[in-house]
Order: sequence, then C-alpha cells, then structure tokens
Amino acid sequence: FRDGREEIEDKARPGRPITETTTENIEQVRFLIDDDPYITIEGIQEQTGFSFGTVQRIIGDHLKLRKITARYIPKDLTDLQRAERVQICKDNLSKFHQGTWRLCDTVTGDESWFRHKQIGRKISNKAWVGIGDPPPTVVRGSRFASKTLFSIFFKSTGPMLIHRIERGQTIDHHYYINQCLRPLIDEIKRQRPSYGTDRIKIHHDNDRPHVHEDVTDYLESNGLTIVPHPPNSPDLSPCDFWLFHLIKDNLTDQDDAESLHDAVIDFMNSINREEYKKTFEKWIERMQLCVDNHGHYFEHLMT
Repeated sequence: FRDGREEIEDKARPGRPITETTTENIEQVRFLIDDDPYITIEGIQEQTGFSFGTVQRIIGDHLKLRKITARYIPKDLTDLQRAERVQICKDNLSKFHQGTWRLCDTVTGDESWFRHKQIGRKISNKAWVGIGDPPPTVVRGSRFASKTLFSIFFKSTGPMLIHRIERGQTIDHHYYINQCLRPLIDEIKRQRPSYGTDRIKIHHDNDRPHVHEDVTDYLESNGLTIVPHPPNSPDLSPCDFWLFHLIKDNLTDQDDAESLHDAVIDFMNSINREEYKKTFEKWIERMQLCVDNHGHYFEHLMT
C-alpha cells in the first residue's frame, strides 16, 4: 500500500501457472513414460511444452515415479528357462532339506580368467588431488593383456583344487577329466582316507566339457553324485557369485602365470574357513530366492 497499490490480490507472475498439473496433462505425461520408460524430463518438455517444474511435479507428486538405473542381467530368460531354474532349485533344495544331500559333502568348481595386472574397481582408483589439478588416469584393461585361466574347486572347509591351465591349452572333456577331475578326486580321497568319495556331491555349471557324457560316466564311476545346475544361472554358482570376485578384488599385480598361481593359492588359503561354510549356506538361500521369484534373476533382492 505504501507503493500506491489498492488491490490485495497477487499480481500476475512470469512462468506457467501450477494449474498445468491437470488430469489431462498428467495423463499425457503418463502416456509418454509408458511408451518410453527411458525418456528424460527434457524429452517430455519438448513433446508437451510443459515447464521443467511442471513435469517434475507430475512425475513425482502425481505419478509417484522415480528414475533408477537399469540393472544388468546375464540373459533375457524365456518362460521355459525360468521354469527350469525353479524346478532344478526345488529338486536340489528338497534333497538338502531332507538330509539326502549335505552341504559339507558338496564340492563346487568352475573356470575363470585372472589378469596379471590388476586395474581394480572404480572406488579403488580414487585418489586425492589438489584443486585445479587434473584427475588421475587408469589405462583400461586390454583384451590382449596377460591373463591366465584357472580351474578351481572348493568345499565348505576350504580349497580342494587350484589348477592353472597353460596358455593355448584347450579345455575339452578329456582335459577336464585328466587334469581337473582326477586330481580333485585324489585330493578328496587324501582328505577323507576312511570314506573316499562316499556321499560326495559335485557341482559345476553346464559348460560343454562339464556335461559331456564321458565326464558324467567318469564321475559316477568314482562314486560322485552330480548336483544339477540350471542353465544361464551364474547367480546360482558359488564360484561366480562369491569366490572369483573376491579373489580378483584382492589380488596384486603379478609378473607371470606362476606367481599369479601362487598368489591365488595364498589368498584362498587365507580365507577364513567360516566364510567358505557361509557361502554354501548362501547358495541354499539363493536357490530359495530363485523359487520364490519364479525363476527370475534375484540379486537385486539380496540383502
């Protein structure tokens, strides 16, 4: 009033009024998001003419949506593949719960490549720098960088076999039997002189050498029972969901395959025995999660 105003109503302000969040406009934004869940706020602005704030209000306050990063999954599973995952997990769980199989009698294993030079995860590459200084750089790992393939087996008490595969060696079913399974069975018998392979269960994935008829016959002839593994299921393999990541996160740079082999052996022997046991218990939890989640990948549900 000191400025000479005689009205008490607000004067018009620049920008669009908040009344743009009408039912019609909300449905227009909903349609765009349903059509393209990855659309940006700027993209919605371009197609509707709404302000940035209006789009934000519609998405957050009315549609109750939030944008999250898509998670990677190993494979886009079909209904049949999901059903197979569920059935195999149910069968395995039944045998473990009934006591027909015991976790302490189970050996699991797989193959993985290990690099000689460790680049590390993004968080381990962070460094303190001064204001205005350029950020540090790390050379991205080349697919031609030195690496060595290992075949590793372990049970709830610790490592059973850590086999280094020579450069250029092809792993077929003959190699798998003679260089991996035969030494593994010898180690089982050494650790269990009174029982040998009696009641021992072996778990590995469905790579071609693992499921070859000769491999199955060899294992069964030596008294080992094969624990079925669902196809396309690294989330149900203890090597994949635990061991290999743990080793690679803790290795230091090695000059050659021999020193890398020694480093892997030393690290696996340094792991607390209780951690091996917990991993097999988590394996059971994961199979149950697979069943409860109808065969879908479930790692986003892990606590």
